[in-house]
Amino acid sequence: MGREILIQGRALSALILSCCIIGYAAPTHAQIKPATEQLEIQPAEEPTIEQKLPADIIHTKKDKIVSVVVENDLFGEQGTDENYTNGLRLTYYDVNADMPRTARALNDYIPFFDINETTGVFYSLGQNLYTPSNIEQSTQDPDDRPWAAHLYGSMGLVTITDNRMDEIEASLGVIGPPALGEQTQKFAHTHITPDSPTPQGWDNQLDFEPALLLGWQRRFPQYFNTSSEGLSLAAAPYYGATVGNVYTFADVGINFRLTPESEKWQDAPVRVRPGLPGTGFFEIPVKKWSWYLFAGVEGRAVGRNIFLDGNTFSDSHSVDKKYFVADANAGLALTYDQYRISYTLVHRTKEFKGQDDGTTFGAISFGYRF
Repeated sequence: MGREILIQGRALSALILSCCIIGYAAPTHAQIKPATEQLEIQPAEEPTIEQKLPADIIHTKKDKIVSVVVENDLFGEQGTDENYTNGLRLTYYDVNADMPRTARALNDYIPFFDINETTGVFYSLGQNLYTPSNIEQSTQDPDDRPWAAHLYGSMGLVTITDNRMDEIEASLGVIGPPALGEQTQKFAHTHITPDSPTPQGWDNQLDFEPALLLGWQRRFPQYFNTSSEGLSLAAAPYYGATVGNVYTFADVGINFRLTPESEKWQDAPVRVRPGLPGTGFFEIPVKKWSWYLFAGVEGRAVGRNIFLDGNTFSDSHSVDKKYFVADANAGLALTYDQYRISYTLVHRTKEFKGQDDGTTFGAISFGYRF
């Protein structure tokens, strides 16, 4: 009898133990999901412009570009010689420049900018001339803008980070007689356009003043981008700001471009500041020839314009500027092998109260890549 009880007890213990094991294992088994349910399929992220940029552009052998641009009302309004009458800018752009240690050390302290393997550096020399409507009048017209010239040198950096392109530029120069505005315009009117009148009012130009500018621009080169039939169409919005005793303004705009798909990484030609942004970068065409059709609009909120407000540190002639100015432009660039030529037509709205009309001028630029 005792042995039967012992056997029954052992059987009952085994049964209880089995139930416990089954009870423990059952919920665990119930939580096991099919492999397809365990894996969460993550959508593939679209590569950024920085990632898509071809290696032969980042690490090209011919990574230097020299550009010269001439802006003149002669190319837009048959040489009216008024308002913004001439601009000249020479630029050397090193696409794959080795950044010095100092630049990399400062990288952490430069807001809105990131130095990486796409970063390039550029250096520029330029001169701008501004005159009233009547250049044969020896006295200053009290209702018209001052006579003025700006001679400057600048240095800047361009970089692509994720889907944006950032550009910073520092410019140092002079306003007034040392800017050589009188000599430049009289030389041009004597030797280049001898039928044009001799300017008589440069004695009224703004006084000497050092000129300092710091500018930053952010663009989104492929904010909208589509390709079809071997062509690439893109829209690139941008915004930026410039501060200094020459100009202080904030700008916003958008550029459009149409180009062959094989050379879709081209950029707009270099322009004289303030002007629609462009580095002047172009690709050496696969078939020797290529083209780049572009247009854009920009609006600027202007806090200071020395060419209208007059000298910062001395009394000089001035006019009441308009605080909002807009530019519209359209143009075409043609590339043959390592050479590029472009033409841009620009219309600028009235810049000061009493100005009869807006200003229309053209820009012709030449680029050489080596």
